[in-house]
Amino acid sequence: MGGYGDVIMIDENGKRMDGRGPADLREISIETGVVPVADGSCRMIWGTNEAIVSVYGPMEAHPRKIQRQDSAVLAVEYNMAPFSTTDRMRPGFNRRSKEISKVTKDALESVVLLELYPRSKIQVNIEIISAEAGTRCVGLTAASVALADAGIPMTDLVVSVASGKINDIVVCDLNKEEDNYGEADLPMGILPNTGELVFLQMDGNLSQEEFKQAWDYNMDAASRVHEIMKKALIGGDGK
Repeated sequence: MGGYGDVIMIDENGKRMDGRGPADLREISIETGVVPVADGSCRMIWGTNEAIVSVYGPMEAHPRKIQRQDSAVLAVEYNMAPFSTTDRMRPGFNRRSKEISKVTKDALESVVLLELYPRSKIQVNIEIISAEAGTRCVGLTAASVALADAGIPMTDLVVSVASGKINDIVVCDLNKEEDNYGEADLPMGILPNTGELVFLQMDGNLSQEEFKQAWDYNMDAASRVHEIMKKALIGGDGK
């Protein structure tokens, strides 16, 4: 969040720089089964973000010291490809990758029925191929689809969306410029069937009214994204 108030990102008619209205999502497409050697996989394109997620397992957990006698181990690795941004990233895991991996793992553990697979491991690999804004939301949502594609039992899918504030106006699904120069953002992980939260972060400042507006935008967006996810899982692709 840069908070540069002199950058005009929404006009007097409520049109944002990319032509969307305040409540509009970027275009989303989802395809499953994109990694043949994986047990489940997903490609999600959200705006100009692109993530490929592969799931392996359940399989025997190695080394044996990581095994849990009453549940599976869920391992999540989030990585941004060096070519995913205009500034070439240093290859390998960094502090941000580790933090997002942990946040994603915690969110997914709340829905995956790990107790069905004691002494096992489920590996989730999230690779960001192209990054615009909101890659942690895209990665978490795509990982949920890939786990379902692998046939891993879950209590619900997880949809992650970020709304925020630009030029003192709350908008849904921030793009790159809005993320860079906006005043606040509120990414959330939502269980669409119950409305429960499994993940929430906030950067910047929102009033109580602004927070509620961002919350409502995220909840409504989660319902719309959920329909695309279900369509992809039933038919192999969703838009």
